[in-house]
Amino acid sequence: MRIALPVDEDLGLESPMSGHFGRARYFAFVDVEDGEIRGVEVVPVPFEEHGPGDLPNFIKEHGAEVVIVYGMGRRAMEYFNQFGITVVTGAYGKVGDVVKAFIEQVLEVDPHWKEKIEREKEKGGHCEH
Repeated sequence: MRIALPVDEDLGLESPMSGHFGRARYFAFVDVEDGEIRGVEVVPVPFEEHGPGDLPNFIKEHGAEVVIVYGMGRRAMEYFNQFGITVVTGAYGKVGDVVKAFIEQVLEVDPHWKEKIEREKEKGGHCEH
């Protein structure tokens, strides 16, 4: 299984997840086999500006079957659903910790991510996660 996570720094499994799916500078692609992390590849987002579907297509082209994010818009979720890619929202932390918790089915997510992102948009700032 290949899992994609948006990150702002290229630190491998130590990369903190980006709080904004659409503003991430990189995506970490983590390969999982037999319940173990087997590899990680951090890939720069290839475009400065993107339109609807660009990031989901980029992630699909890199073979991801799951995308784990803090927050994501409805249109992006629809693209992933069309591609058969599972979306997990409300996740935050370092890539390695998040993927390990996901594998072990103990990933804790923020159920209020949508409200927090909306509040931050109103303030013109960035989300705390």
